[in-house]
Amino acid sequence: MSSIFAARHNLQGGGRVIPLVGLETPAALPERLPSGLAEFDRAIGGGIVAGSAMLVGGDPGIGKSTLLLQVAARLASEGNKVVYVSGEESAEQVRLRAVRLGLGRAPVRLAAATSVRDILTTMAANEHGGEPPALLIIDSIQTMHSDLIEGAPGTVSQVRASAQELVRFAKEQGTAVVLVGHVTKDGTIAGPRVLEHMVDTVLSFEGERSHQYRILRAMKNRFGGTDEIGVFAMEGAGLTEVPNPSALFLTHRGEPVSGTSVFPAMEGSRPVLVEIQALTVRLASGATPRRAAVGWDSGRLAMILAVLEARCGMSFATAEVYLNVAGGYRLSDPAADLAVAAALVSAMSERPVPSEAVVLGEIALSGEIRPVAHAGLRLKEAAKLGFEAAWLPKGIKGGEGLKLAEFRNLRELVDQVLGR
Repeated sequence: MSSIFAARHNLQGGGRVIPLVGLETPAALPERLPSGLAEFDRAIGGGIVAGSAMLVGGDPGIGKSTLLLQVAARLASEGNKVVYVSGEESAEQVRLRAVRLGLGRAPVRLAAATSVRDILTTMAANEHGGEPPALLIIDSIQTMHSDLIEGAPGTVSQVRASAQELVRFAKEQGTAVVLVGHVTKDGTIAGPRVLEHMVDTVLSFEGERSHQYRILRAMKNRFGGTDEIGVFAMEGAGLTEVPNPSALFLTHRGEPVSGTSVFPAMEGSRPVLVEIQALTVRLASGATPRRAAVGWDSGRLAMILAVLEARCGMSFATAEVYLNVAGGYRLSDPAADLAVAAALVSAMSERPVPSEAVVLGEIALSGEIRPVAHAGLRLKEAAKLGFEAAWLPKGIKGGEGLKLAEFRNLRELVDQVLGR
């Protein structure tokens, strides 16, 4: 039996020899095509890589199609061949949107189609008259269907098969393909999870529709890092780049107001100053207090409140606590702990944190304040924007031009806010 089994499962013959290369073989850097939008290029690592496949996801109406139409127009205006295929709108609707954005004269080739076979046949026909397009945009992948398998557009099998054919075309022809993806209620891209594994780059276009700003964030990038963001503002004429994102997340700072502090966050190599707002409301005895956090982890808020009570003697048991990160920004950086604590203490005591100060530091359960990464870049950005002081952990270097107030533990920060 063992000899029969070995004969049937002998995989050493009948195949082709795969060429092997050494790890030390120098590899050429991928050729990148600047999109003309610096914030877009920053998020994807410096430009669009030829033959790459990108997946762009985001909530409905957030501006995905607008962003990609602007990228397509910029590239086409530079002499590159760009094709925009819409499965949700007619070519005339896309043209009307381009005119509204002031892009009506851009030489972008438009089509309205949902058949992957028709799209690839059209691309092959165009090759006989010249080079394949530098960029092909598919809006959206959930509307595409492949006749190789059965099923309605948008089903798991259809999305997988359609994406696989388009990605294969990108690799074979050297065309950069951008797929627009719908998202589900929880914010994940609809369709099979394997879709994100098939492409080279996954971009998330985030923001609140009620707010002006939009953030383009790389969730996966085979040709660059995932720690950079591109910031845009939605205006009447489309998306405009925001080279100084701190201006979006800082309110007008006039008279000092209790319950607010400014935290220098880091998005990749870019510092972004955001305002943290806190409000405490005393309740009648016996009422159950509420804790609400917008833009900040509610579990971490509970931890900071517990440390303030256990290590600093402050009582929030009879007060409702509300925490908000201004501008709809979302923070996950533990370096914001100290800024959150300063805002909470300021709100409870009704003593404002100086408006010219930034606050940063991580809080341990012992009440110790720990150093944070990239403190020098954070402080440099604060000084550039006109801040004069910084409240931070002891031992941090940098902060030239700023008046530094250093703290070893949270109790010292509480004393500073209360003016003890």
